[in-house]
Amino acid sequence: MRAVIQRVASASVTVDNEVISKISKGLLVLVGIGTDDIMSDVSTLVNKILSLRMFSDASDPDKMWRRSVKDIDGEILCVSQFTLFANTSKGNKPDFHRAMASEPSRQLYATFLDKLRQAYKPDKIQDGRFGAMMDVSLTNDGPVTFTIDSRKWEYIDSSKSSKASSSVDLVQKDLTH
Repeated sequence: MRAVIQRVASASVTVDNEVISKISKGLLVLVGIGTDDIMSDVSTLVNKILSLRMFSDASDPDKMWRRSVKDIDGEILCVSQFTLFANTSKGNKPDFHRAMASEPSRQLYATFLDKLRQAYKPDKIQDGRFGAMMDVSLTNDGPVTFTIDSRKWEYIDSSKSSKASSSVDLVQKDLTH
């Protein structure tokens, strides 16, 4: 599972010109579900969203990254977004084959919301409308935005690996000859 987590002063979701969800201070979380995601991915994402220190200490605003959404009693607005699994490496048309199909994704997303509500305060968790065309509005606070992947992938610094560096060198040599 993937999430884009934004610290917000406020956020809302509108469907068919009707505001269906809105929050004040807290997090807007865009959630994508991949073809191979399972319950452990749900748990990983829920735990990270609730414990990630994205807020300043209220008693000393200069002390950044001290408080989680739970610590500040903030709200969370979740929006399902299959496009987070788009592959854009070939051509100009996004490929969505790595996103989970609609029905199983709907079920896993519902489970994600249930787990989030169980782990925090149900009345603090809002949601968009799965599968709908939504207008998402937000007022960024910072801006502060993080991307989280339940499989813990990260970019690799090739300068720290001699094998990776020599692979890069080989590619560069091949391109120059």
